[in-house]
Amino acid sequence: MGIILETKEVCKYYQTNGNVVKAVDRIDLQIQQGEFVTIIGKSGSGKSTLLHLLGGLDNPTSGEVRLNGKNIAGYSQEQLAVIRRREIGFIFQAYNLVPSLNVWENIVLPLGLDGRKVDEAYIRDIIATLGMEDRTKSLPNMLSGGQQQRCAIARAIAAKPSIVLADEPTGNLDSKTGDEVMSLLKLSAKKYGQTLVVITHNEEIAQMADRMIAIEDGKVVK
Repeated sequence: MGIILETKEVCKYYQTNGNVVKAVDRIDLQIQQGEFVTIIGKSGSGKSTLLHLLGGLDNPTSGEVRLNGKNIAGYSQEQLAVIRRREIGFIFQAYNLVPSLNVWENIVLPLGLDGRKVDEAYIRDIIATLGMEDRTKSLPNMLSGGQQQRCAIARAIAAKPSIVLADEPTGNLDSKTGDEVMSLLKLSAKKYGQTLVVITHNEEIAQMADRMIAIEDGKVVK
């Protein structure tokens, strides 16, 4: 299958009140194409910072982040924006849907921003996979939390990214809805051949993955 995402000695350090905070400290990771990996750790362990580095939302202080063999660590914001639109789908705890757009418009929004044609059959297939066929004209405020997160999942995979990165995707959901959302996320990643990396502090969700990586104080502990 091959390695799709890799870090080499990657670090992210911050200065606060004269102290150096090592949010991510010399992490080496390898993630295979098509793999489902969970990154688990307590609040403040560095897991979200690591996800931001993997997704090109932030540049590391030092080290390498390799996406499909290319080191994106030194890329400009413009170069990273293109990679994020085309290669990576993001899912956040807060859904980040546009309130004035309906479900369909929210899902296809990234394609429009990238000037790409909408593959309607593919989008309808995603919507059917996620059980949202009867909600395509609904605005976000008419949806439950679980439905909003399903819409966010659909938007993340609409551009056919090779990697989906999810940061606490069930954080705002009750446990039953959270389990449903995770099952759908896993199903869609498998169906569309995507690599899935999920940040969580929930042990049960972490166990759903092919592999679990634990982080403590910016370092991988297992």
